[in-house]
Amino acid sequence: MRAPAPLSATQRDVLQAVAEAVVPHAFADAARGKALIDALVARIARLSPRKRRDLGLAISLLGARPAAVVAGLPPSRYERQSLPNRTRILEAWTQSRIPLMRTIAQSLRRLVLLIEYGTEAAQRDVGYRGAYHTRGPSVAWEGALPGTPSDDEPIARAPIPESAHRQPVSPTRLAPLALDGSVLRCDAVVIGTGAGGATAAARLAESGLDVIIVESGELVQPAEFDEREGPLFERLYADGGLRTTDDLGVAMVQGVTVGGSTTVNWMIMLRTPDWVLDEWARDHGTEGMSAAELAPVFARIERELHARRVPDDAHSPNNRIVLDGAAALGWSSQLAVINARNCIRTGFCGYGCRSGAKQGTLETFLPRALAAGARLVVNAEAQRIEFVERGGPFPKKRVVVQQTLPDGRVRDVGIEAKAVIVAGGAVGTPVLLQRSGLGGGGVGKYLRLHPTTGLLGIYEREIYAAGGIPLTSVCDEFHRLDANGYGVWIETPPMHPALAASACPGIGEPHRQKMLKFRNTGSLIILTRDGADRGVSNGDVRLRRDGSVSIRYALGRTDRAHALAGLEAATQLHFAAGATEVISGHSRPVTLRHPDEISRLRDRPMGPNDIPF
Repeated sequence: MRAPAPLSATQRDVLQAVAEAVVPHAFADAARGKALIDALVARIARLSPRKRRDLGLAISLLGARPAAVVAGLPPSRYERQSLPNRTRILEAWTQSRIPLMRTIAQSLRRLVLLIEYGTEAAQRDVGYRGAYHTRGPSVAWEGALPGTPSDDEPIARAPIPESAHRQPVSPTRLAPLALDGSVLRCDAVVIGTGAGGATAAARLAESGLDVIIVESGELVQPAEFDEREGPLFERLYADGGLRTTDDLGVAMVQGVTVGGSTTVNWMIMLRTPDWVLDEWARDHGTEGMSAAELAPVFARIERELHARRVPDDAHSPNNRIVLDGAAALGWSSQLAVINARNCIRTGFCGYGCRSGAKQGTLETFLPRALAAGARLVVNAEAQRIEFVERGGPFPKKRVVVQQTLPDGRVRDVGIEAKAVIVAGGAVGTPVLLQRSGLGGGGVGKYLRLHPTTGLLGIYEREIYAAGGIPLTSVCDEFHRLDANGYGVWIETPPMHPALAASACPGIGEPHRQKMLKFRNTGSLIILTRDGADRGVSNGDVRLRRDGSVSIRYALGRTDRAHALAGLEAATQLHFAAGATEVISGHSRPVTLRHPDEISRLRDRPMGPNDIPF
């Protein structure tokens, strides 16, 4: 398929007109405004061909003369409208009951906000303190804790030398395989280096098998985790951080780098609840996965990943919202168990751990696998699995891998083995199986995403949710909202400006005023266990004819009801913890100033792009 051309001059004019409506403050300085537009155009140029084509079409549709009619204005091209009219048009599209209009408006709004608030100028404006390793702790919930060091805890105690803030304290003990042939042979190929793949690779290699591990992402060394939100978000996440469902209804922040999502997650270790294991056994016939049988498995993994409960004195103010709010309301909450060793609470877990404290697969199972003789191939996407032989319990297979070399050239490599372990995640695995013609008609169906949305709380005290361990508390009061064990749990996310801006509702000056309260803003997220509408497929992943990937997803009716119940509960937690305002993420946001107003959340729709998931 021919790659779409770069943005035309007209499309660039429309893009600039949109950016001026979304972030007018950036254009008060002509040089800063031009730099933003250049960055947006460059970012669009790095998108996949299909995403670039779709975004170009979105820009053209919004720029067309009829676009203004939706806002009650005479037809005229978008870029020729006054700034107030452009704002009015964009808001009308964002709040339209036509899904395509909401998708177009939200795609452009989110992109502009991600790029603008990823810049140092915008981050400085809102009071963001920037990279931890260049400054050391600035608030009480950053850095090492006082006290006697103990390996029984996940955090570091006693003062950390100043040099520890300036350089990584734990080098990555990994070396990718330098390929010198087009065919490799081994006992087992493992596709993916995340939680599943790396664990399998270590187990197999330590049992004496010759293992090759294939990773589509790159190996990022600790020194490269430089704690700059914008560049790392694009570098470490799928589709440059812009992976979404087809309708943009759900943003999928999925790690694509060596270590997979364990390199960018927030470290919480949650065991599968007993009642879920019971459901799997009852409804799906799982064997060997009862609560009693899995307890020692969970314990072993937790032991190997140094999973420990967070001590009481290590919580950030954002996590205290959960703990203090739940205590005031008489609700159940728990201190998180996290996989960390000597954590210095930088708050940058979502962008790779510079100090090596996070015990993801980058620091644990992958080094073990390589020490046992496994080989690691990076920047290599598995294209298909072919059968070299037929018959027998373990027929020989060939994994065809497309590897991007340092000079940009792409070449195919074949890896032959009797065993192939596919651990590419909920998107990568079904796509590979579909390309290979394996797995039958069920491959890619019944997608589950644990759809997550949230609420902002404005406090009179400083919260600074960019600092400290991101996630150290969980409210589990509403884990089971129905008789089948489906519900929500409430957590806290880290809040760095770019992602915070894209989650914060609105555009223009009202959005700006919310962002200027960055240091005093706390956030709670509601994770919904989807699938409550039994037998209904929420979504699917499928390969299009042009080779691109389609991801479709919609919340079921019961899941939406559970998410709404979670929003109401999170609002109560905010107020119980002292919030003066609570702001929803709806395209038409609700601002609440008293618990008596919580019922107003029920007046807003919760369809795709009505509220961010």
